[in-house]
Formats: sequence, C-alpha cells, structure tokens
Amino acid sequence: MIKKLKLLILLFFSLLIFLLLSSCDENKNKLAKIDTNKGTFVFVLFEDKAPITAKNFIDLAKAGFYDRLTFHRYVPGFVIQGGDPRGDGTGGSEKNINLEIHPDLRHSEAGIVAMARSQDPNSASSQFYVTLAPTPNLDGSYAVFGKVVHGLDIVKNLRVGDRMLKVTIIDPSKISPESVQKVP
Repeated sequence: MIKKLKLLILLFFSLLIFLLLSSCDENKNKLAKIDTNKGTFVFVLFEDKAPITAKNFIDLAKAGFYDRLTFHRYVPGFVIQGGDPRGDGTGGSEKNINLEIHPDLRHSEAGIVAMARSQDPNSASSQFYVTLAPTPNLDGSYAVFGKVVHGLDIVKNLRVGDRMLKVTIIDPSKISPESVQKVP
C-alpha cells in the first residue's frame, strides 16, 4: 500500500513538473524544486534575464549547499528568507556576486524570488527570499531571479526554523513527454 502511494506521488510530481516545464519560456529556463518540511514549492529561474544571479543559485543548489538549511527570517506579508549556513542572517557562501537588475523583473506579487544582501549592493551570496505580497519598494535594489510557479501556499506557510530538505535543479531540455511516461 505504501509502495503504491509513493509511486502515485512520484508520478504526480513527474507529471506536474512536465506541465510546469511546458509553460516555462519555451523550456529555456531551469526550475528549482525546494522540498521543505512543510511541502514542496517550485520556481522558474530567470536565466535569460538574470543570468549571473540564476547561475549562482544553480551552482550552489547543485553542490548541495542549500540542503538542510533553515529559513531564518519571516516577516508577515513581506518575505520568507533562507540560504544562510549560520542560520542567523549573517552567513553566506564563499562567493559574492554583483547586483544584477533587469527592468522586466519586479517585486510585483507574492512568489517573487530574489537575492538578499547587506548594505553593499554587490554583497549577495547565498541568501534569498520569496515575497509574500507585492513589494515594489525593493525594485531596483535587489536582484530578482525567479518566480514561484507551484506551491505558493507552501511558501506562505513557511516560518523561521522551517527547513529546506533538498533543493533540486530541473533542466527542461532534458525532460520529454516520453521520459515522464516511463517513470515507474
């Protein structure tokens, strides 16, 4: 019974990912799937409009950097933030990236994913946040690099101490309808 349930869940997520991929900018941009202790959410990475920032996140995710880290900041109606290995908002990876702003990428709604940073515009490293509402006051100051396409309800229920269990990057160019149908 449990084995069948796991199989159905795997099939459901495979189909969901395929459907999400088919709606992503002609399958050019990768997706990030974040499994948390509260559930899973998926966001599209704007590699086409924020290539430096998206690549930084992708590289860290592929290296397992985000796995098991907590969300350390929650401001109701504003953001949930994670990606700090210290868990207190003061840590990061070994690399900083320059601020990358694209005029089409705005904090226009809940589910926008962007890099957190210190007062130095070029200090973004590994910490990121997801907006819980429109936050236009952040436009032009923080690098937007993604948007939640599935699981916004999960994002809105995250709180300080909740954990990213696994962050997976999904390349839509490597998924076909046939591969989804072959999932056992």
